[in-house]
Amino acid sequence: MSGLRELIADRIRTSGPISFAEFMELSLYHPEFGYYARAAQKTGRAGDFFTSVDVGPIFGELLARQFAEMWRLLGPMGSDPRTGTGVRPHFDLVEAGAGNGRLSRDILDAAQRNDPEFYSVIRLSLVEQSPSARAAQVATLGPHASLLSHTGTGLPEDLSGVIFANELLDALPTHVAVMAESGLREVFVDVSPSTRSGQAVRFVERLEEPSTPRIAEYLARAGAEMRAGWRAEVNLAAEDWMKRAARSLRRGFLVIIDYGHDENELYSASHASGTLASFKQHAQPPDFLQQPGETDITAHVDLTAVTRAAEHAGLDVVGRLDQTYFLLGLGLADLADLSLHQRLALKTLLLPGGLGSTHKVLIFGKGVGRPALKGCSYRVRMT
Repeated sequence: MSGLRELIADRIRTSGPISFAEFMELSLYHPEFGYYARAAQKTGRAGDFFTSVDVGPIFGELLARQFAEMWRLLGPMGSDPRTGTGVRPHFDLVEAGAGNGRLSRDILDAAQRNDPEFYSVIRLSLVEQSPSARAAQVATLGPHASLLSHTGTGLPEDLSGVIFANELLDALPTHVAVMAESGLREVFVDVSPSTRSGQAVRFVERLEEPSTPRIAEYLARAGAEMRAGWRAEVNLAAEDWMKRAARSLRRGFLVIIDYGHDENELYSASHASGTLASFKQHAQPPDFLQQPGETDITAHVDLTAVTRAAEHAGLDVVGRLDQTYFLLGLGLADLADLSLHQRLALKTLLLPGGLGSTHKVLIFGKGVGRPALKGCSYRVRMT
């Protein structure tokens, strides 16, 4: 990815070192050279990492059950103000960070097969930054393509239904803070001065004054008492995304599925080195600064900050729990007649130490109160 290396190097030579958050944004989301721009699908055995979608359609089938319950709670029938007669309004199903639409395809397959009434009211929106992934969405959706009403890089407005995001927040560009002997500093990326003529550009870290006072304010809200040498990610973009999602939602639910910790654990000695990681072909490159656009970059989500941002934006907390308990609450016992392949998929989704315990489910509501959702039957079970 020499094109992106040179682009980043030129920016640094022109304007000085850039924050790690800017480096991560360019590495992942540059429209031509970014990691997510270069292929419609990055996950699975042939990709760089696994998600719950990669184990098969069962994950989407269980989500379809939850979304159908949410639709019924919103009320499947409305009234036309001009005539007073009953109408069947649409239900907005909005996937953020949708990729090529595989998860939405699994959800729609299940809804069409098991709940035709719910399927008939769905209005689908897919939000995705990657041009190549967006270009593949219609083909991926197949027979459901007619339900697609919006595809783009931003959330549509005035939504009534559910916005959901599976492993989106962990990939948003994050600032990296370091507690130096002289006080709080931020990690910036610079070009090594030792790079000789004719050699490939080499990027190095620089510690500078924080680029925004929001970093210190964020850590203060978290009660983070960082010791000298500790590192921590400060994902301001995740807070901002939650606020935008809340504004887009007129009435309904916001479902976040991601891996992370509450702030009391995330900013403790157990994570004193931070959680920033990169993946390429299911391994972690030793120095991903040298491979912009070629590797995934991710950091654990601050679940407390995400929850706080949602509440400040007017959303109610409906549930916070491990993915295992969320899926069990959706009636896993009903899926008794499974093939061996499907049982292995469920093992990956549910067992402690796998996706079931590392991934958390946060559900928020707007204008719906705090209903007792099936997926939240174990609402206090977050490990």
